[in-house]
Amino acid sequence: MSEPRIKYRINLKKIEQLSVSQRTELLPVAQKFKFRANDYYLSLINWDDPDDPIRRIVIPQEGELEPFGRLDASNEESNYVAAGCQHKYKDTALLLCNEVCGAYCRFCFRKRLFQDNNHEVLYDVTPGIEYIAAHPEISNVLLTGGDPLMLKTEQLEDIISRLREIDHVSIIRLGSKIPAFNPYRIINDPKLLALFKKYSTREKRIYVMAHFNHPNELTEVSREGLDLLMQAGVITVNQTPIIGGLNDSPEILAELMNKLSYAGVPPYYFFQCRPTEGNAPFDIPLVKTFRVIEEAKRLVSGLAKRIRFVMSHELGKIEMVGLTDQHIYLRFHRARYSADEGRFMIFQRNDQAFWLDDLSPVNEIPVSVSEYCLQAS
Repeated sequence: MSEPRIKYRINLKKIEQLSVSQRTELLPVAQKFKFRANDYYLSLINWDDPDDPIRRIVIPQEGELEPFGRLDASNEESNYVAAGCQHKYKDTALLLCNEVCGAYCRFCFRKRLFQDNNHEVLYDVTPGIEYIAAHPEISNVLLTGGDPLMLKTEQLEDIISRLREIDHVSIIRLGSKIPAFNPYRIINDPKLLALFKKYSTREKRIYVMAHFNHPNELTEVSREGLDLLMQAGVITVNQTPIIGGLNDSPEILAELMNKLSYAGVPPYYFFQCRPTEGNAPFDIPLVKTFRVIEEAKRLVSGLAKRIRFVMSHELGKIEMVGLTDQHIYLRFHRARYSADEGRFMIFQRNDQAFWLDDLSPVNEIPVSVSEYCLQAS
């Protein structure tokens, strides 16, 4: 498949599908939270539909200026151990190797990276790689940012080859929305596919954590890109936040889950949309998110429902596992502190709560799920 000329758009004034009045109204939003898209992705929008899902993902909305949340909702600043490197969980380190994406999701939890005077991303990842090499407990490294597949292939190979020289690094993951934003980046770069074939081995795989938010992103072109990644030996899974007005319908979410599983890309995580500044139009309460996911799971096969619904909280990935008329049940799926590993928590039901910090605990909770079950029995 030949590549059309993909142009990137960073000036909202030049989006001709928007009226002059719309561009004028949305300009203050784009000035605060940067706009970026490309011709391929914009071509997926039905401009006659004001509620088009792709439009909702990348076109600014006035509601983003409503007071809501904070820029670093999960306090990622506290996770840095070296310039451009976060180490929150014992076996996993993050390298923020790029501050650009193929487009900017309006609900991004790292929109702070795209603002002026941000210094979290380091294009020379040497300090992070040196830290990882000195910490043998780290077996997983996630390349993120920004989008690592926006790097030149030569830059990406430099990073991956250096990580492969570290014996205790078994898994390299790339968090990327490029398979949805611009699959031609994959399709028409044989050097990229050769890179994956070389470094994604039988013993140590490379994973791509794709970010498909809506079934309309799963086009013929994006499926070809995913297939090429898998042919190159990459393990590909998907994760998405649940976004109000985008994929918070059980039918839409089930369609996404099914189509991903048909394409061989299993759903991995569903995230509660973080209470990040600018996310007022997108965040929905925890109880609603849980209900949508549970209803969607009834509409799909076992292969499609292998997801976990989590909050990426400052303290860890906290999974919502149950709901009654009185209570919300949570547990630590991943924990920043070892004492929290597997900890089971019971909170008063609050249908207006968006985040863990909005909930009130019922009582003192045992250290682990197993301990709780023993006490309950």
